Amino acid sequence: QVQLGESGGGLVQAGGSLRLSCAASGRTFTFSSYALGWFRQAPGKEREFVAAISWNAGRILYADSVKGRFTIARDNAKNTVYLQMNDLKPEDTAVYYCAVKTGTSYLRPADYGHWGQGTQVTVSS
Repeated sequence: QVQLGESGGGLVQAGGSLRLSCAASGRTFTFSSYALGWFRQAPGKEREFVAAISWNAGRILYADSVKGRFTIARDNAKNTVYLQMNDLKPEDTAVYYCAVKTGTSYLRPADYGHWGQGTQVTVSS
């Protein structure tokens, strides 16, 4: 069993910054062996890809909508993945989820087998 817990969400004005964290745990879970991703879901919309990072950070991907503003990073010693979000926009408002990639695609939610409960990010204009 894998447990993921996001933190760091909140209310921020447009142009502001937040850093999300996601801590992973599990008795037989080897964090450093897995790629991780961040997704988000706004009300009435489908869950969408935000960013992903491979097991050793050798491959990093971003959605076009966040490229240049968001940075994903991981600390394998702390079993934690981060999402630094700068220059936030109202359209970034969503529940943000971290997830463990267990399939082949970095971009599809269906290829992530373990999910956190999500953290709300609200950006006011």
